[in-house]
Amino acid sequence: MFENLSDKFDRAFKILKGQGRITEINVAETLKEVRKALLDADVNFKIAKTFTEQIKEKALGQNVLTSVSPGQLMIKIVHEELTELMGGQKTEINVKGSPAVILIAGLQGSGKTTFSGKLANYLKTKKGRNTLLVACDVYRPAAIEQLKVLGEQVGVEVYSQIESKDPVSIAKNAISYAKEKGFAVVIIDTAGRLAVDEQMMNEITAIKKAINPQETLFVVDAMTGQDAVNTAKAFNDRLDFDGVVLTKLDGDTRGGAALTIRSVVEKPIKFVGVGEKLDAIDVFYPERMADRILGMGDIVSLVERAQEQFDEDEAKRLQKKIAKNQFSFNDFLAQLQQIKKMGNVKDLVGMIPGMGKAMKDVEIDDNAFKGIEAIITSMTPYERENPVVLNGSRRKRIAIGSGTNIQEVNRLIKQFEDTRKMMKMMSGGGKNLMKMMKGQRR
Repeated sequence: MFENLSDKFDRAFKILKGQGRITEINVAETLKEVRKALLDADVNFKIAKTFTEQIKEKALGQNVLTSVSPGQLMIKIVHEELTELMGGQKTEINVKGSPAVILIAGLQGSGKTTFSGKLANYLKTKKGRNTLLVACDVYRPAAIEQLKVLGEQVGVEVYSQIESKDPVSIAKNAISYAKEKGFAVVIIDTAGRLAVDEQMMNEITAIKKAINPQETLFVVDAMTGQDAVNTAKAFNDRLDFDGVVLTKLDGDTRGGAALTIRSVVEKPIKFVGVGEKLDAIDVFYPERMADRILGMGDIVSLVERAQEQFDEDEAKRLQKKIAKNQFSFNDFLAQLQQIKKMGNVKDLVGMIPGMGKAMKDVEIDDNAFKGIEAIITSMTPYERENPVVLNGSRRKRIAIGSGTNIQEVNRLIKQFEDTRKMMKMMSGGGKNLMKMMKGQRR
């Protein structure tokens, strides 16, 4: 995400490295590179020009503290301006109402239907809201079927009228059904087309007028860059939507749409899609996104994802097992599965400050854990709970059963034992650490 933009910003700031003070000359050189970086990211020329002029004004108006280098000060100013450009603060989705009605709009192929399923899952699992999905794309039977599949995957009911070709009537009937059945939120997935046209605009406008939704979200493919911004403006001029959803942001290394859509349409980005899985949806935080663009990571989001998978009772149970040196391969496998639920592995690594740049050329396969899982699941239940019994013949059988080799099995068992020793040492607190240090001194 935003790798090219991050690299170019990094090169721009290096101009100020080693400089004793900020001057009009070195600021001009730096901002020339910043402007080029923004234009390469498909940011509108006028926005890039205004952005760099604001930074110049702020930079030349500040004295550099002795404890802060010019480069550090410039990064701080750019961070503040990037955050402001993307909206300043996060904006919550409005789910007040009985039921709250959310209208989803956008072009065909932007990811509307998938986002509708992701949003239903988000509201159900994270907000505890009983949600109804509504299929109002009457032109593509596949869209209705897709929404039903998504609804089944996330455990959310889907309302549809296969025989009807009137999306306004379907939407109104769905809301009546939701009131009758006690649904808290209704998400209406509408039809999209390959390009903005009058028929499409009239239809989505008629639906909005008929149902008066609490929230209208415009879904746009982030990878289309400036086209995404232009499409958002065309929709907003007619629909006056409440917020933007950027999909496929995990595949966008440029970032122009995320940077400029707010200033063009004057509506906040509310959600971003960061993967194909149905939980791969994030609330948009401008400050955190600025952190990531400038290579600072996003440790807050990483911690939040970890907390979502954290089970306090399970943690206490594990702590007791670790203290007694009973941490098993079953426990190890459970921890791996929790990490996998947190999302794309490379994306998670990029959230750690400094790691994004260090790992940018490293390919991290999302299936990296498959070999480990295969080895562990090839063990018998007894072997998983009692790793000490894993002798040569057992290891050979596990290697054959997992499709790996004996060296890989030996390596995993050694790593597991080393991890278990360290966990035992840490659980014992200062006493165990002191013993270890004394042993090393001898």
